[in-house]
Amino acid sequence: MTAATEKSQERRIPLSRERVLEAAVELADEQGLEALSMRNLAERLGVKAMSLYNHVANKEAILDGVIDAIVHEIAMSSGGFELAGEPAEWKANLRDRVLSARKVMLRHRWAPTLFETRTRMSPTLIVYFDKLLGILIEGGFSYDLAHHAMHALGSRALGFNQELFVPDSDEDDAEADAMLAKMAEQLPYIVGMMQAISHEGPDTTLGWCDDQTEFEFGLDLLLDGLDRRLAAD
Repeated sequence: MTAATEKSQERRIPLSRERVLEAAVELADEQGLEALSMRNLAERLGVKAMSLYNHVANKEAILDGVIDAIVHEIAMSSGGFELAGEPAEWKANLRDRVLSARKVMLRHRWAPTLFETRTRMSPTLIVYFDKLLGILIEGGFSYDLAHHAMHALGSRALGFNQELFVPDSDEDDAEADAMLAKMAEQLPYIVGMMQAISHEGPDTTLGWCDDQTEFEFGLDLLLDGLDRRLAAD
């Protein structure tokens, strides 16, 4: 079968919202979030851009739909949207869900940036968080303590740490080291820390400091603290 024949057959497959969103995720995986435009998406699907509007209202609707697609993938990677496991094992159950979300984020490294741009929760995201909350409630948490727990988890519930500051990517290591050396007298503790720490390789890293070890350290610290608070209630 020639490439032209394959392309012709692809074009005969009816468009649907699911197909549009699947193509959007694939496009972002291959070319990054910045490549996700109506024109590029239409070209990938072999249709005119106007055809997309029969299934998605605009680019923002595509981005919202992509969020739903990623959350659905997260849920399916950890047993779906139903509660599973023994309620008393809430800590292990929650940890497994969050680390499953982490694996999905590592497959779609652009996704954390997209999540950070959304100002409202999609229906799928609400259901996902409801199940996380259910793990806590069924595990013996009061709604008040579970509310605190969800705030403490923050973006970790979706598999990434939301970093406040990210160094300039155009700055090379030599420039960064020279800058730190100049600032050593004014910022002795920050400079000392930066000289002492090391980050993992890119395979487990989503951001500047968001590598797997840091992610699991923060997650376990939170879960252990919540376990102590639950025992004290």
